[in-house]
Amino acid sequence: MNDMSGHGNGMAAAPTTMNSTGMMHRHKMMMHMTFFWGKNTEVLFDGWPGKNNTGMYVVALIFVFVMSALVEWLSHSRIIKPGASNVAAGLIQTFMHAIRVGVAYMAMLAVMSFNGGIFLASIAGHSFGFLVFASRVFRKTEIPYSVKTSDLPPMACSC
Repeated sequence: MNDMSGHGNGMAAAPTTMNSTGMMHRHKMMMHMTFFWGKNTEVLFDGWPGKNNTGMYVVALIFVFVMSALVEWLSHSRIIKPGASNVAAGLIQTFMHAIRVGVAYMAMLAVMSFNGGIFLASIAGHSFGFLVFASRVFRKTEIPYSVKTSDLPPMACSC
């Protein structure tokens, strides 16, 4: 039995429309609503990476990894030099915040494809970014214990 409704299989039901002759047509627009594994998925853009295209799926995984690492870099970078004017510093902070929020939302939307590989690439990118840009592994000096509030930086920008 071929159930086109999508009910019970973790996918959204396909919408039905009527054409100019009055005939009903069912569109094949199925979207996963649960995590799944495989390279046949859509991430961020219509038709990308495409069906049966392993190379583009790998590019999508790398893209999500880099986006997630970029979020961590923007969250932990110090670009504004001490002594900069308040106006210039404020504009730079605002620009960096806008970029960080935009990239973070793009990473979140990629994860909302419910593809397991994309989810793992995002987690790996955030972890790698944190390791390189925020952990003690590459820090030359340790922050004094009296100044630290926790081992993890806050999720909100405290810039």
